[in-house]
Amino acid sequence: MISVVSTVQTVPSDTGTSAPSIYQRIRKVFSRDLLVTLALGQVLSLLICGIGLTSKYLADDFHANTPVFQGFLNYILLFLVYTTTLAVRQGEENLLAILKRQWWKYMILGLIDIEANYLVIKAYQYTTLTSVQLLDCFVIPVVLLLSWFFLLVRYKAAHFIGVGVCLLGTGCMVGADVLVGQQQGSGEQKLLGDLLVLAGATLYGISNVCEEFIVKNWSRVEFLGMMGLFGSFFSGIQLAIMEHKELLRLAWDWQIGLLYIGFSACMFGLYSFMPVVMKRTSATSVNLSLLTADLYSLFCGLFLFHYKFSVLYLLSFFIIVLGLILYSSSSTYMAQDPRVYKQFRNTGAQPATALPHLGPLEPSVTYTSLDQELVEEPPVRVV
Repeated sequence: MISVVSTVQTVPSDTGTSAPSIYQRIRKVFSRDLLVTLALGQVLSLLICGIGLTSKYLADDFHANTPVFQGFLNYILLFLVYTTTLAVRQGEENLLAILKRQWWKYMILGLIDIEANYLVIKAYQYTTLTSVQLLDCFVIPVVLLLSWFFLLVRYKAAHFIGVGVCLLGTGCMVGADVLVGQQQGSGEQKLLGDLLVLAGATLYGISNVCEEFIVKNWSRVEFLGMMGLFGSFFSGIQLAIMEHKELLRLAWDWQIGLLYIGFSACMFGLYSFMPVVMKRTSATSVNLSLLTADLYSLFCGLFLFHYKFSVLYLLSFFIIVLGLILYSSSSTYMAQDPRVYKQFRNTGAQPATALPHLGPLEPSVTYTSLDQELVEEPPVRVV
């Protein structure tokens, strides 16, 4: 009788544990860190929305097609704030010490960043807004591939599903543009414009992956200071060659000046805040978050430019957010030792004894979460 009673009492205790486990699993997915990450990404999208709106007013109302000059203003602000900060530092973080170590690397990165901004803005003169929105997503596979091969980031199935859902939301947004007839011009040289967008997206991907590596291994101020130094120098040269006549032709007044100030403030905020978000997440997560920027621009266009509304806009927004949640709900992993990883990748059919020159094989490859604040799983060792 005692054993029967004890058995009956254990049944509700076992069934009662299923509800807390489901609740804990939901809390784990929708954690505070995930919500903060999503919110930070939307702040970046709002800044890009401000950049797009000011650029549209400058181009449409004042016929100011000055992409190089607009970028130059941003690099000057970066120089005044962050380059001067590096100049007054002491020791190995001083501006001169950084230049002695790797000045040529930052010079190349500065050129890549300048031309990425220029190519995408220039593409608007040749192709449609719909094409730019669609092809600009090419930066996401570029970042994924570069992160895999150069940063040795390892993704799970949830990450690829999340990326696919985000791209589906972008396709839904482009479809809404077509249905409501919101394509801005057919584009006289559409192929050239599409190629410019693809080239700019590729350069953006290279710049973002380099930025992620720098802010996670060195410092945010170092990256922004070097961008301010080389960006202002080379964009100043490009400005003097390509746009000096355009600047002289403009009918300057307080409205144009205010638009340039607004553009520079949004661009400076984007450059200053993006490394903070990227250090917390990754370049891929940041670019996925930026997909909602076009939606914010469209919502603003409903009131400012009298765009037609479509329910597909709201649907695409929720699809993109769903993709972000799927991507951010699982942590990515990084192979710690590139030398061992390359050997491990090429020894699928070889016995472990064929690697005596590598020394001890334990651990062969160690993966740790990129988000150091959310490490809940022990490192996985692959021998």
